[in-house]
Amino acid sequence: MACGIPPSSRCVQWRFGCRGQALFVILCLFTRSSVTGQARYSVAEEQGEGSFVGNIARDLGLDVARLVSGKARIITKGSRQYVDLNRDKGTLVIKERIDREQLCGKTTPCSFSFEVILESPIQLHRVTVEVIDINDNSPSFPKDEISLNIVENAAAGTRFSLESAYDPDVGINDIQKYILKPVVNFKLEVQSRTHGGTLIEMVLQNPLDRETEETHTLVLIASDGGEPHRSGTVRIHITVLDANDNAPVCSQPVYKAEVNENSPEGTVVTTVSANDADKGVNGDVTFSIAHVTREATQLFEVNVKTGEIKVSGKLDFEKSKTYQLNVKASDHGGYSDTCNVIIQIIDENDNVPTIQMMSFSNSISEDSPPGTTIAVINVDDEDSDSNGVVKCSINADMPFKIESSLTGYYTIVTDNFLDRETISEYNITITVSDQGSPPLTSRKHINVKVSDVNDNLPTFYQSEYIKTVPENNSPGFSVFTLSASDADWGQNARFSYFLEEKMINGAAVSSLVSVNSESGVIHAVRSFDYEQLKWFEFNVTARDAGSPPLSSVAIVRIVVQDQNDNPPQVLYPVQTGGSLVAEMVPRSVDVGYLVTKVVAVDVDSGQNAWLSYKLQKATDRALFEVGLQNGEIRTIRQVTDKDAVKQRLTVIVEDNGQPSRSATVIVNVAVADSFPEVLSEFTDFTQDKEYNDNLTFYLVLALAVVSFLFITCLVVIISVKIYRWRQSRVMYHSNLPVIPYYPPRYSDTLGTGTLQHVYNYEVCRTTDSRKSDCKFGGAGTMQRIQSEKSILDEPDSPLEVRKNIQCVYSLIGGPLVSPRTLKS
Repeated sequence: MACGIPPSSRCVQWRFGCRGQALFVILCLFTRSSVTGQARYSVAEEQGEGSFVGNIARDLGLDVARLVSGKARIITKGSRQYVDLNRDKGTLVIKERIDREQLCGKTTPCSFSFEVILESPIQLHRVTVEVIDINDNSPSFPKDEISLNIVENAAAGTRFSLESAYDPDVGINDIQKYILKPVVNFKLEVQSRTHGGTLIEMVLQNPLDRETEETHTLVLIASDGGEPHRSGTVRIHITVLDANDNAPVCSQPVYKAEVNENSPEGTVVTTVSANDADKGVNGDVTFSIAHVTREATQLFEVNVKTGEIKVSGKLDFEKSKTYQLNVKASDHGGYSDTCNVIIQIIDENDNVPTIQMMSFSNSISEDSPPGTTIAVINVDDEDSDSNGVVKCSINADMPFKIESSLTGYYTIVTDNFLDRETISEYNITITVSDQGSPPLTSRKHINVKVSDVNDNLPTFYQSEYIKTVPENNSPGFSVFTLSASDADWGQNARFSYFLEEKMINGAAVSSLVSVNSESGVIHAVRSFDYEQLKWFEFNVTARDAGSPPLSSVAIVRIVVQDQNDNPPQVLYPVQTGGSLVAEMVPRSVDVGYLVTKVVAVDVDSGQNAWLSYKLQKATDRALFEVGLQNGEIRTIRQVTDKDAVKQRLTVIVEDNGQPSRSATVIVNVAVADSFPEVLSEFTDFTQDKEYNDNLTFYLVLALAVVSFLFITCLVVIISVKIYRWRQSRVMYHSNLPVIPYYPPRYSDTLGTGTLQHVYNYEVCRTTDSRKSDCKFGGAGTMQRIQSEKSILDEPDSPLEVRKNIQCVYSLIGGPLVSPRTLKS
């Protein structure tokens, strides 16, 4: 498995040079949805700021425009960011000087990782940068000088351990060889230990003679293999002692021990021991730690006399899992042996899992489909084994779920459809727990707001509104206020009211009412008249400002309420200014006799049209009464001779409105048994003589003119008939076709000629010819009786003309009376 990815992934490798170092780029493209690719670069340490690392856009197959539009950025776990992203060029450059020794120590290979994240849509790319070591450190020894005491009788081949040098560099740049100068009495042997580290021993080649040379000075040189080569030296001062013929021997060549991390200082790790066959002072063995790193000397200490190794610093499994100590057992004669102690640090669950937001969108549209990513998080636990295995979860009562997208990375996506109107925001708690004992847990809270989309119609509280408006209202009268609501938010919840145009009784509805687009108040544009418009109906639309806009319709019915704005109208008796109408009542009538009936109507409705009749004035109130509801005038007592012939009644007609309106009518009643008696009482109401004489003159003149015209028409018709008869005879003898001729204003129906009109006259006269009157009736049609043979066929038949003139002369004079009176 290359790059730590499944074999099914595709990997491409490039090789290029950078400042003389061989750099490798391995791009691993994933087929997963949230982690699109992975890239690996190599860069030498100690490069200056702005140095080129790699072209991330090209290596990941991304356009530079995509980096800019996706707001590409680098997410690091630690507080330091060594590499920066140039989005405009799609390249990675050095942001801060990288010191490999400070970053990784002796760990090889040395690398650090970060993520490049893009938004819209969210894409995650992991980038690993390997830091290549350069030879920027020289080997160094723990001490500048080493002092050794060697007995003069030490046998050839005796070994003396020396402290090794330390070089922070690694690989070829680390220590490659040791040189001892001079090599007259000693030679140098270097051995690599199985568990790491180097054992340097100085071997005696020739016996020493204290008496000849009591001290010797040697130089130990440690050299690395870098370019340029670097080296470090230490001086060795040897003092030749008298004989001590037994060296200490470690009880075990290798000691292995385990200790828990975070163990308190003074915790005993293990105890080393050594034996010396010598007696007395030469047999006393002392212990010391030699040939180890500075870090190890700060964490452990050894008891000089007992060889007990204790913790002297804070152990951290996450920094180093194993430590190797070289415990030197020395006697006073200068002999020594080295005990190798390997200490294994046991991990404890002392690190709480960490949660880092790699990408987070705190707002999500409510129409987002399931599977929409809202956050990418990185979870890390520095512990190992089960202590470092984490489980990530979120609230169970949320329409979201968490998915693992890559080792240590989780994606929070929608698990269902969202509805902002039901829940407008969610507080999600991310919980991460490891499997240590006891388990450690960390939590992170995020707030996700659901952004609104226009998915709700404006809703009226009623689908139909019925409101009453009194007629004769003033223009601008506020009828009522429509009310609607929209469950959406913001711009999507802002709506306006619109009046749907339509025609009502030939007029546009906008000429009747108007609606305020903001408040929904409906105003009457003009005054309503119940008698012309009793009710009307229109639609009001509420339309929101969303995109696309949504709307709903409410039906509004305006009912015009009748007001008592019309007085009663009297239909009978008709009041005329030129003639007098009177009702005749014989003196012999019984009580309750129906004289006449006042008929009135009111164009209003309801109680405003309920009419009542009352007798307001009367010549004799004791003789007549008026029906309150029906307006019938009846006698309430027997008529006597003492009662005046002329009776004048004033009847008032009132409606039931508030306030009530009324009309009055005058009814003339003649109490008499004969018509002449009536005329004598009503002479003061007759017309003057001059007017009646003129009327008689005009009647006679009209009759003469009509008679003349009638006779003239008859003569013309007879002449035309004779002419046509003669023409037909001539045509008959000449075998020519006969074309009938019709004079103007002459009609021939079925071959029979006739005048176009018949004039009827009805003339009424009184005993006084000055009081005569004439009435013109409507025109009728005279038809001529058609004979079985046409006059054209029987030229010798006589022409029949029927004259229809009616004129009735009455020999009585006086005022006109009602037909009922005349009939009496």
